[in-house]
Amino acid sequence: MDTESSRAGESGQARRRARWRRRLWILAAWAVAAYLIVPRLWELYFREHPAYAQAPHLTHTSDQHPGDPVNVALVGAEADVVAGMKAAGWFPADPITLESSLKIAADSVLRRSDDEAPVSDLFLFGRKQDLAFEQPVPGGPRQRHHIRYWRWDKTDDGRPVWFGAATYDERVGLSYTTGQVTHHIGPDVDAERDRIAAELSRAGCVQDVRSIEGFQHPPEGRNGGGDVWRTDGKLAVIALRPCARAR
Repeated sequence: MDTESSRAGESGQARRRARWRRRLWILAAWAVAAYLIVPRLWELYFREHPAYAQAPHLTHTSDQHPGDPVNVALVGAEADVVAGMKAAGWFPADPITLESSLKIAADSVLRRSDDEAPVSDLFLFGRKQDLAFEQPVPGGPRQRHHIRYWRWDKTDDGRPVWFGAATYDERVGLSYTTGQVTHHIGPDVDAERDRIAAELSRAGCVQDVRSIEGFQHPPEGRNGGGDVWRTDGKLAVIALRPCARAR
């Protein structure tokens, strides 16, 4: 009887020890997952799926006046951005030099076409634009579509992201804030955002397009020249692919 009781007691102790071992293993697995694996997975996720809403929403001028609003983000290598914009009918803008400045002034007065006229510098992420493009309209460079791009330090699914500020130059005049000669932009920046997406799509350069709601808030403001702009607040995120046609 005593032997059976002893064996039963030892068996019960063994089961309790086994249960405690299982609990300790479960606790250890939870600790490793919760404090090591899951945080690392989230880190990798947010590195590859960046929070666009946390990016800067507004450019600024060299003297810290508010600039044009950010309304486009292209996802792809620099070569994809350049090839896509060219295929969509846009031209790389010349850098600002004395020669290019005199040329755009003369072309504006004489209403001569200037497909690669320079654009003024705006700043995002602490630096001026990395790329700039324009699309001319008849009558010279006083009126034109244009966009500046800045490369983000984050990626989307491992691909570079380029934030863009697309606007339409309606006329040349004096800045309302500095009195300097400048282009005045039209208020409908959404039309320029949608134009970029549509033209890249028609050129066969788009993998997919999605919108980030409420990116631009408040949905209106004034740029460095004092021009009013308005938006529905959406950021167009355009993932690029090799274009169906080249230009």
